[in-house]
Amino acid sequence: MEAKVIRTEDQYYAYLNEVQALISLGLNLTPSQSERLELLSVLIESYENSKYPVETPDPIDAILFRMSEKGLKQADLIPYFGTSSRVSEVLNRKRPLTVQMIRALTIGLGISADTLVGAATPDLVEKKPAVDWSKFPIKEMSKRGWIGNVTKAAKDNIEELVKDFISEAGLHFGTASFRRTLAGEAKSPTSKYALYAWLARVIQKSREQSKNIGHFDENTLSAQYLKELAQLSWFDKGPLLAVEFLEKSGIKVIIEPSLKGTLLDGAALKDADGTPIVALTLRYDRVDYFWFTLLHEVAHIWKHVTSEEAFLDDLDASSEDRREAEANRLAREAFIPRVHWRRSEAYLSPSKETIEKLAKELKIHPAIVAGRIRKETGNYGMFTDLLGQNQVRSLFQNIDE
Repeated sequence: MEAKVIRTEDQYYAYLNEVQALISLGLNLTPSQSERLELLSVLIESYENSKYPVETPDPIDAILFRMSEKGLKQADLIPYFGTSSRVSEVLNRKRPLTVQMIRALTIGLGISADTLVGAATPDLVEKKPAVDWSKFPIKEMSKRGWIGNVTKAAKDNIEELVKDFISEAGLHFGTASFRRTLAGEAKSPTSKYALYAWLARVIQKSREQSKNIGHFDENTLSAQYLKELAQLSWFDKGPLLAVEFLEKSGIKVIIEPSLKGTLLDGAALKDADGTPIVALTLRYDRVDYFWFTLLHEVAHIWKHVTSEEAFLDDLDASSEDRREAEANRLAREAFIPRVHWRRSEAYLSPSKETIEKLAKELKIHPAIVAGRIRKETGNYGMFTDLLGQNQVRSLFQNIDE
């Protein structure tokens, strides 16, 4: 019978039985039988590869298997990963492998690079990277100490420094959505790369924190929670109390100035392990701006943030995104409920006295009331003395962020 490409399982099993029968003949095979055995074997292998493809070995399983085979402990992998915390994060699938890690493991443990590539950041392993690494603000990143000194480094080495920096955060293009319409230079491709660099730094800084924070429970977040957070603004050191309040709830707070060319106030995101992060740039060193940005980002954590999205906000820009509108509404309501606002003397007859009266009633900072009046009237020359100018950054200068 003429051998044909296998189309059905019946045909497959028929050829398989014939192959077994031919193999059983051993050395007694005739030349024509040997040729048919070879042909049938090729046809069977081709069918099996298409019908039952072999799955690519799991990179982390491969590392764990080699550790077991060689009797290695996690501490023995520090030379390949850099620190014990990185070893733990990689083995627990919370951090991707970097190019340097893959090279070290391939040489040191003899694990195929092809196997390890599956745990690397996708943009780092494509043959034709979709990322123009030269567009990152490399000099500013180096000046801030995020990457090594680039003044004497070769061009290829600089690219590796940036790649490793981005991959250390487990971040690659596509994982973050810039939901705000950014004005000015923020719309340019260069600013997009700067935003990714800033986001990567925020994630790394969050992981470096030595503070013990509470366990995050999504059910903790509510309108009442936002109101309690808002009322901490009443205190002189309210921003510090707010950070403590959030961290007890399992939400990390990072202060990181924005990079040049970006108009960024804050961000809300989750790390790979699900830890929520609120990041603030303190672009405007004002009490009213700090508090509204903070509650806006916490509202995002409550309602919108997933493991696949990060919200990076320029609160001066307008947006048609309903999620941004909802975060704004939740923040406003937490400070001053709409019904209360419309009936207040501060709204009907704004003055320093009526602003301070409403602030005392709601137990919030007067700057928040003044800021709302300025925003709603469009008159930004009003009540500048009530905004708490230059009263925020100084609170964070001497603490371990």
